[in-house]
Amino acid sequence: MKSLLSAMWAVFARELRLALRRPAEAAQPLVFYCVLALLFPLGLAAQDAALREVAPAIVWVCALLAALLGIERLFRGDVDDGTLELWLLAATPLALLVAAKLAAQWLLIALPLLIAAPIIALALNLDAGAARVLLASLLLGTPVLIFSGGFAAALTVGAPRAGLLIPILVLPLMCPALIFGAGAVRAAQTGLSVQGPLYFLAALLLIAVTLLPIATAGALRNAVD
Repeated sequence: MKSLLSAMWAVFARELRLALRRPAEAAQPLVFYCVLALLFPLGLAAQDAALREVAPAIVWVCALLAALLGIERLFRGDVDDGTLELWLLAATPLALLVAAKLAAQWLLIALPLLIAAPIIALALNLDAGAARVLLASLLLGTPVLIFSGGFAAALTVGAPRAGLLIPILVLPLMCPALIFGAGAVRAAQTGLSVQGPLYFLAALLLIAVTLLPIATAGALRNAVD
């Protein structure tokens, strides 16, 4: 068990070190998310009721698009520099190493989005209750986006031009999180119970973190073979 955790921590720490060497690239999802979300208040009046109604969809669609940034390159560097071959030869199951890499990607991509979410919620005229539900939905849903994106990246890692193929593959996997995440915030806005959508998001999270690393590992093995 200790050796498994050490191997996973090594992969996790390696991803963080690589991101620190490329701070501009690491900041792209956050900058894209904030700029895109804050464009909507510029087009609508701050107190416009329409802005408040569509705010949940705006935040979640922006988070989904931010998660798509850089997916094509997620495993390509590991293939090019031979890291993936070393993972395949390691005693640690590939699925665990993949899970550690995707967890690091969540920390780098989604955690800054969560930190920026209260500012976005204020700009979109969400009340405090809806903003809290928004944070909870993003906390549960963003790992689903990252792990789904990782699976799509593994399926296309051997394709020379996978830029257009990845959104086609990954959007059906990401849409349930988008639907339930935005639905939870809308329920909070209208005074309805938010437990149902959040429970569905929790179920999606459980499925994503348990099954998608295994599926991603299988796709990577096929790419190497």
